[in-house]
Amino acid sequence: QVQLVESGGGLVQAGGSLRLSCTASGRTFSSNYMGWFRQAPGKEREFVAAYTWNSGRTYYADSVKGRFTISRDNAKNTGYLQMNSLKPDDTAVYYCAADSGITYIAPRSAPGYAYWGQGTQVTVSS
Repeated sequence: QVQLVESGGGLVQAGGSLRLSCTASGRTFSSNYMGWFRQAPGKEREFVAAYTWNSGRTYYADSVKGRFTISRDNAKNTGYLQMNSLKPDDTAVYYCAADSGITYIAPRSAPGYAYWGQGTQVTVSS
């Protein structure tokens, strides 16, 4: 089991920045990917970014590419999502996720992730 706890959400004006954190505990060594997803009211959960633990390869949704950066600190078992140039359309609950490490997953696809955090609200005002 892996437990994930997000933090860092809040209210920010358009053009501002936030950094989300995702701290993992439990059997963290088994996961291959850390992902960030978001869900706005009335919309489906969508992929934001993903990080491959062993290679450092990153994946981004087109809507956030160039504005968001995903990273990790292995020593702290913590992943980060640095969000710059925020827009009102970025308003959503942001979730971090980790896979089980048992099978290969498509890192942009939510069903592949076995563990999820509780989510943190990000609100961008215009």
